Amino acid sequence: MSGPELITLGCRLNAAESEAMRLLAVGQDDLVIVNSCAVTNEAVRHTRQAIRKARRARPDARIFVTGCAAQVEPATFAAMPEVDRVFGNREKFSPLSFQTGSAEIRVSDIMAVHKTAPHLAAAFADRTRAFVEVQNGCDHRCTFCIIPYGRGNSRSVPAGLIVDTVKALVAEGCREIVLTGVDITSYGPDLPGAPTLGRLVERILRHVPALPRLRLSSLDSVEIDARLGDIICHEPRFMPHLHMSFQSGDDMILKRMKRRHSRAQAIATVQRLKAKRPDIAIGADLIAGFPTETDAMAENTLNLIDECDIVMGHIFPYSPKAGTPAARMPQVAHATIKARATRLREATARRKAMWLQGLVGTTQNMLVERSGMRGHAENFAPVSIRETNQAGSLVPVRITGVENDTLIGEPA
Repeated sequence: MSGPELITLGCRLNAAESEAMRLLAVGQDDLVIVNSCAVTNEAVRHTRQAIRKARRARPDARIFVTGCAAQVEPATFAAMPEVDRVFGNREKFSPLSFQTGSAEIRVSDIMAVHKTAPHLAAAFADRTRAFVEVQNGCDHRCTFCIIPYGRGNSRSVPAGLIVDTVKALVAEGCREIVLTGVDITSYGPDLPGAPTLGRLVERILRHVPALPRLRLSSLDSVEIDARLGDIICHEPRFMPHLHMSFQSGDDMILKRMKRRHSRAQAIATVQRLKAKRPDIAIGADLIAGFPTETDAMAENTLNLIDECDIVMGHIFPYSPKAGTPAARMPQVAHATIKARATRLREATARRKAMWLQGLVGTTQNMLVERSGMRGHAENFAPVSIRETNQAGSLVPVRITGVENDTLIGEPA
């Protein structure tokens, strides 16, 4: 099936939405769609770089730009000579956006959107894993974050529609589902009966018994309630890997960020979960050099890596986003931010290396994803085997070593 070239930056939700746009623009081989990210200034810079690179590679193509960066600052991208059209996150699901003669800028008020479209938001990773949107937008206003202005307020997908989407994906051969959104632990209060994320996960597992593996995207640790915690700890089809939106390990910085958890709560959450399911692998988002951060505060974040056993860290050097409260706070010197980010990356790399080495000699269940020889274990550790298996196979692998942050093994 012919169609546009998709260039996707940023989160898993963007990846899911790119696949939806591919279907809306089917047959338009002369089209390049850049699905942008606005989470940091660096992400916006990467978007501009991707646009220029696409124009050099395909001088005769039409280039359309959408996504969060396009939603927040459409004029910036419309002014680029390489860009033919800019449309927002609401418009990316409108067929009109892809038709000839549509306006060069189509960006409406994202805060006016009250529903999301689950039937348009599932993306395959080598057709063995899929991302399914369960929620979009965010009602919280962390002082560093521009994303609510790119995505709008929180809105949830009805559980029945999600279950139907998952059933269809599994019937097509998908072996792993990742539930994704902007703030998925806020799922449900806008729906009849106010279901929770835990109830949604229960419903998926109950009504789709053929689904072998279920994961969640980034979580707000303070909103992991007893029902969801019980599933995480005791449900074998729920994969033992959690990615936490911690952002900092210092209480004062967390307050200035307007986060909803304390350092002690973050540590207690991880300890409680790992006490019941020790094989859970913890990933986390951490920001280096938030405004007013002192050396002692930065040290608290650094120490959180060991205290929460963070083996997969996403480290973000702070960059001020215009329109956010944090941009008006006293800023940390760029060189200091860079140095602190380096220390955080080095610490998470050491922790990851120790974790992977500790898995040598164990047997890990691998979902074969690429070329029949690569995939992920249940704990999301990357695995490579030296003999080909069919993509989508679930293979027990005896781990014999580690190479380039990847477990190496052979079928058990």
